[in-house]
Amino acid sequence: MKRIVLTGGGTAGHVTPNIALMPALKEAGYDIHYIGSHKGIERSLIEELKIPYYAISSGKLRRYFDPKNFSDPFKVMKGFFEAVSLMKRLKPDVVFSKGGFVSVPVVFAAKRRGIPVIIHESDITPGLANKLSISSASKICANFPETVKYLPEGKAVLTGTPIRQELFAGNKLLGVDFCGFTSDKPILLVVGGSTGSAAVNEAVRKALPELLKNFQVIHLCGKDKVDYSFKGTKGYVQYEYIKKELSDLLAAADVVISRAGANAICELLALRKPNLLIPLSAASSRGDQILNAESFKRQGFSYVIKEEEVSTEALLKGIQEVYEKRSDYVKAMSSSKLNNSIDAIVKLIKELTK
Repeated sequence: MKRIVLTGGGTAGHVTPNIALMPALKEAGYDIHYIGSHKGIERSLIEELKIPYYAISSGKLRRYFDPKNFSDPFKVMKGFFEAVSLMKRLKPDVVFSKGGFVSVPVVFAAKRRGIPVIIHESDITPGLANKLSISSASKICANFPETVKYLPEGKAVLTGTPIRQELFAGNKLLGVDFCGFTSDKPILLVVGGSTGSAAVNEAVRKALPELLKNFQVIHLCGKDKVDYSFKGTKGYVQYEYIKKELSDLLAAADVVISRAGANAICELLALRKPNLLIPLSAASSRGDQILNAESFKRQGFSYVIKEEEVSTEALLKGIQEVYEKRSDYVKAMSSSKLNNSIDAIVKLIKELTK
């Protein structure tokens, strides 16, 4: 049996593609192990799946000044030696990295031990963690065609992003029933990301009086972001996070509002869900979500509102336009060449473990 180590963490976007690969890897006969951080979201998600999980020290790599910049390099170094020890012990045939800062010492340790590494980059431009790891990788999977030009020739492979297969098995009626909704009004699903977007949450709640005239609203608002003053509001339900029933809620949704994280928007694309994207602003990020959203807008997959331009009026206008033109969005998404990448990635993994 071949053994593979998966790594990646910090946000759900660095974990869910790894989870999406697991059924296919098991079917291909791989013994799966996972290396992540001690307190990251990846730990609970992976341990719940009964996959052997190993925590290492992890520090954030920043482009800006922060007092932690003086201590975190030591955490990264400690994580590297812990990862080297794990590589000696586990003896994997290949490492697959989805990025996030915890992945950097794992990738470096694999290179030191002569173990082939595959990196997956979801965004148009590589993040800092993946930039540091590129030289140690045998192959780099890209999600967008635009990304290939940023990667070394001979290493880049355009694959798209792995999509969790359970998302395709959603039941609309179960989703409607789960929320206590009716079938005579369209449903708007708001996804603010795993940590919750204050900007998106605030904008949606301000627009609720008008929204509820035409829509029922499912609001996934993030950990500790539920506003209990809205409890009991007819046609509006809030959840911090939904896992098991997510596929049913997506099936029930007529329009989705989302951040523009690469994994999230690729799931919407695969499910052909008309959507309105509010990318994280450049002031709060490296601008990757803005590039992702612009790419989807150019291709006719999404309606986009910049975070700085979000208002009740802009939100209501955008939602109404997406709903009225939903068939056009579905048609554009149906012609996309960004297909599910599981088969392509597993084939790549097999080639490197021969």
